[in-house]
Amino acid sequence: MGSRTNMNSVPNANGKSDYVQPNVGGLVSKISLQARLKMLATLMQVANPIEATRVLDVGVTSDQREDSNFFEKYYPYSHSIIAVGLEDASFLEDDFPGLTYVKADGLSLPFPDQSFDLVVSFAVIEHVGNRAQQQAFIRELCRVGQSIFITTPNRWYPIEFHSLVPFVHWLPPSWFRRILRGLGKNFWAQESNLNLLTAKELQQMFPRHLQVYSRPNRLLGLISNLVFFATPPDSRKLDYSSLE
Repeated sequence: MGSRTNMNSVPNANGKSDYVQPNVGGLVSKISLQARLKMLATLMQVANPIEATRVLDVGVTSDQREDSNFFEKYYPYSHSIIAVGLEDASFLEDDFPGLTYVKADGLSLPFPDQSFDLVVSFAVIEHVGNRAQQQAFIRELCRVGQSIFITTPNRWYPIEFHSLVPFVHWLPPSWFRRILRGLGKNFWAQESNLNLLTAKELQQMFPRHLQVYSRPNRLLGLISNLVFFATPPDSRKLDYSSLE
C-alpha cells in the first residue's frame, strides 16, 4: 500500500518497497488501484481542490507499481503537490514537472503550522508504528494542514491486504503476529511495519477541535478501507452530503 514514513524505512536496491504487498497475478494492483481511484473521487468531491490549493502528500514510495503513488498520477494538479516520504521518490519530480519531493519523516514534517490547505495520506498510518506513534502522525498532519484526508485498510475486512492472509488479523495482535511469523511473514509480523486500525480507533486520534467525516470504501459489499476527512468547523462550505 503506502510507503512508511519513519526512520527505519529502507527501500530495496531495485527500487521496490518492502511495504508493497505481493502482486498475485497482477490482480492485487488492479484491485488496489480501482479502490484508490474511488477514494480519490471522494477526496475531489468533499475537498473540492483547485489548482491553487496547497497540497501535501505524506507517504510517497520508491515503488513504481501501477497503484503506487497513484495520487501523483491521477490528481489533476500534480504540479502543485509537495510529496513527502523517506523512500527515494525523487523520480516523481521528473515524472510530474512542478511537483516537489521532500525526503522527510512523517512524524516530524519540516513545514510551518497550517502551511497547507490540504494534507493527504493514503494507506500509510498502518505502517507508522504503535498507537502512540500513529496518533502523533495524525497530529503532525493536522499541525501542518488545514484539512486532512486519510485512508487505511479496515482491520475488520476478512482479508488482510498486506500479508494476503484471511481472518487471522481479527485475533488479538500478539496471536496475529505469532501466526505471521509461523508463516514466514516476519516483516509483517512486526508492529513497526504493520499495525491495523478500526474506524473507532482512527477517528479518536483526531484533535477534538476538528470536524471529522467518514466515507468508507467497500469491496464486495464489505468495508475494505477506512476514509476520513477532517476539517475545521468554520471551513468554507463543502459537499459533505455523502459523508457520515
